[in-house]
Amino acid sequence: MIKDIIISQKQELENKLKEPYIERKTNTNKLNSSLINVIIGPRRAGKSFFAVHFLRKQEKFGYVNFDDEQLIETKEYDAIIEAMNSVYGSPKYILFDEIQNLPRWELFVNRLQRQGYNLVITGSNANLLSKELATHLTGRHLLINIFPFSFKEYLSKDKKELTSYQIKEKLEAFLVNGGYPEPLIKNMNYKDYLSTLFNSIVYKDIIKRYKIRFPQGIEELAYYLLSNSASEYSYSNLSKMIKIQSANTIKKYLGYLEETFIFFSVPRFSNKVKEQITFNKKIYSIDNGFITAKAFKTSPDMSKLYENIVAQELKKKEIDNKLKLFYWKNQQQEEVDFVIQENTKIKQLIQVCYEISKIETRKREIRSLLKAGKELKCQNLLILTRDYEFEEQIKWFDIKGKIVYMPLWKWLLNN
Repeated sequence: MIKDIIISQKQELENKLKEPYIERKTNTNKLNSSLINVIIGPRRAGKSFFAVHFLRKQEKFGYVNFDDEQLIETKEYDAIIEAMNSVYGSPKYILFDEIQNLPRWELFVNRLQRQGYNLVITGSNANLLSKELATHLTGRHLLINIFPFSFKEYLSKDKKELTSYQIKEKLEAFLVNGGYPEPLIKNMNYKDYLSTLFNSIVYKDIIKRYKIRFPQGIEELAYYLLSNSASEYSYSNLSKMIKIQSANTIKKYLGYLEETFIFFSVPRFSNKVKEQITFNKKIYSIDNGFITAKAFKTSPDMSKLYENIVAQELKKKEIDNKLKLFYWKNQQQEEVDFVIQENTKIKQLIQVCYEISKIETRKREIRSLLKAGKELKCQNLLILTRDYEFEEQIKWFDIKGKIVYMPLWKWLLNN
């Protein structure tokens, strides 16, 4: 039975390899044969494609996908290896897909590495993987993050140089549809695809895995957060909105949604750790397409979609330990969307403004940037706009500063 499953998976893999592939910007040189290579990220973001297209350049490799109930119910793990060796001719490299579904996978993987196998494993649950990696694979693994396409990767499908006008048109589509690879490459309906994927993640990776008895609560929470992306939240306020009495339950559910890479949170900046913990956070979705497909809105809120895209790009850098990401807010409720900290220094403050032409809007964004810049001792002030590009020295009462305006598309391509 196991051999039949692996043969079937091999046929599926061979069919996939015939499909078009867009090269990821992630550096494949990071993959190291002496370590267990762990690739994590959302479901369907392209983790296995990334691994397969790297491994096919190496020696022959074996492939086992643990997104299969019959495989994960197997008690004899050696039988999986025997079947794989039989199907693939005893390969030195092995790719294990969605490894978090296999009970006690970390012990199995450790043993195989000791036996001399070169391992690449993928997973879609950040918390389950990180706990086991920290406990059992310390110093013996290399972590690579794969997310839906960045705007650069999204544009690379065209395989030609685009004019600035064409790039701006592509950005409008990217903002609404998001960066999931499959619907882009296969010209599928984004909304149908992402709606189905979202439901599958919530049910399969959360409700079913954690045996949630009343799934309606977490479903309502997920839809509410998508409808309020780029907004502040507190556990107590969410519990009132979703009508779940316990704020602790909300916290647990939100943790599940973040583990599966649907959402991520950005904390409010404070020099005091206790304040950072107690302050509200802001919620963002890992892909704008989810917002368009599932949120309770008849038309997209472009200002929120702009901010969400910027948050995604900055979050990827934070995950790669290149920066720490916050937002800023003062007692007057003036706000700066993103505070970029490197080591202990605030390196940049960023506002995102879809439409900067309105005088009151512009004054508000500038005022908040200048005040935050003075408080945080940062002179690198940036406003990302729809299409406005300029630099100006500006003054607000006794606060002076230089504001740089840059179109979002340019920032995304330079980032």
